[in-house]
Amino acid sequence: MVLPEKVPFRPGYELTLKRIFDRALYMFPDMEIVYRTREGLGRYTFKDLASRVEKLASALSSLGVGKLDRVATLDWNTHWHYEAYFAVPMMGAVLHPVNIRLAPAEIAYVMSHAEDKVAIVHRDFIPLIEAVAPRVKSLEHIIVVDSDGVPDRIGGVRATHYEDLIKGHAGYEWPEVDENQPAAMGYTSGTTGLPKGVYHSHRAMVLHALSGALNVASMGERRLSSTDTILHIVPMFHVYSWGLPYISAILGLKQVYPNRLDPKVLLDLIESEGVTFTAGVPTILYMLLSHPDSGKYDLSKLTFVVGGSALPRGLAEAARKRGIYVYVGYGMTETAPILTLATIPARYLNRSEEEKLELSLRTGWPIPLVDLMVADPDLNPVPRNGKTMGEIVVRAPWVTYEYYKNPEKTEEAWRGGWFHTGDIAVWMEDGSVVIVDRDKDVIKSGGEWISSVRLEDAISRHPGVAQVAVIAAKHEKWGERPVALVVPKPGWEDKLTEEEIIGFLTRNFVEKGEIPKWWLPDKVILVEDLPKTSVGKINKRVLREKYGGVLQ
Repeated sequence: MVLPEKVPFRPGYELTLKRIFDRALYMFPDMEIVYRTREGLGRYTFKDLASRVEKLASALSSLGVGKLDRVATLDWNTHWHYEAYFAVPMMGAVLHPVNIRLAPAEIAYVMSHAEDKVAIVHRDFIPLIEAVAPRVKSLEHIIVVDSDGVPDRIGGVRATHYEDLIKGHAGYEWPEVDENQPAAMGYTSGTTGLPKGVYHSHRAMVLHALSGALNVASMGERRLSSTDTILHIVPMFHVYSWGLPYISAILGLKQVYPNRLDPKVLLDLIESEGVTFTAGVPTILYMLLSHPDSGKYDLSKLTFVVGGSALPRGLAEAARKRGIYVYVGYGMTETAPILTLATIPARYLNRSEEEKLELSLRTGWPIPLVDLMVADPDLNPVPRNGKTMGEIVVRAPWVTYEYYKNPEKTEEAWRGGWFHTGDIAVWMEDGSVVIVDRDKDVIKSGGEWISSVRLEDAISRHPGVAQVAVIAAKHEKWGERPVALVVPKPGWEDKLTEEEIIGFLTRNFVEKGEIPKWWLPDKVILVEDLPKTSVGKINKRVLREKYGGVLQ
């Protein structure tokens, strides 16, 4: 018998998100889901959730939602949001979590661009959707959660209370869905123009969740299992909460949904629910550590995965002092998002704590199925020497196929058959990568590159620094030079000066040969706060607009 050139795929089994749902219901029907509403804490099992997911799908179908129709969500991290994470894609529609941190005009743009048909909206965002809805011509129905009552119309669009809507519906017969059909879509934060739309197929999202689950369950010092409890801090409106709601279902984790993020509430939930794992941007970790009551809480069992921007070493050390195990993850909206995790390989686990901390602060190693290269402008791999800079380019089953309705940006991003991330990194001998900057953030001084990320990391180690951002300022001679914006810790407002910061960098980094002297910032500016983007990152675009001319 001659083997076929292409193995046929047996019909009746598609790699869809329903496979994750069915597995969780089969293996972990009693998986506890804790959620917070305006009335307090509630809890139910995954079996209870499954019944409500069917009711939601039936209710959406009664509103006319069908194959490939977009269902927007404007919600916090709630159990209602989690129900939509399964119901919408499993019925063949497309989930569209809307970043509520965008400006109203941008929200109107992305909802119109996606042609959203129905929106599931938290009561906190009723004023927002009321202003936006008249500009979204495709919008036919608004469903409100976490609210006592709902008006008949919001912004001219029919409105219904979520619980009232699903109350009149029972079971639902799930349709067959092609694994290559879009399951969800999202939009970039639009820092360099209007947000760009991306979508991901069922197959992509299932493989992403499986790969992420395999990585966190098999590598590192603190591995996840069904005995762990996750607190969902990553906003569910941001890149599918980094895939963690689906990863949690695969692993059978107890899940905690805090609703709107509040540092004191998060600390309370960590203690009361025995949380062992969470993830978020560095700003959230800083808020947990700097809250006035933080010292009253035992955080020693907590693992915190930091993504979204670089984790300053000073913040990592402060977390480790409290017993929090921290490591870095990396990805982007276009990649659904996880590409790398700094889960330490077994060969390094006998290293010193200092060495292991250094490893956990790297951008990390590619998770399974990610093909990653640090490349020069001609798409040749740079040497794995930890010094030569290049751009991270990737291929993986979950990298977006295209920018929605934007063929020019698609062609630019996928040039040469690799997806170009725009992140500048060095490649280490062991295969890990370390991002040194975004292409647009790297400081080009006299024809040489200065890494703003490395400077921020060094400055963050000063005991008086709470937060720091380093930007490029225009310079007549050198083209660009670094300027540091520093937020002092309480009690350091009068002691922290430009001279103190420069002296600290000189003694601890320049004289030890860790950074060259010409990297030292030309100016250090003390500020009360740093502006944040819609997803909690420090907004360097705003800082460049305000301080980019201070050296001229």
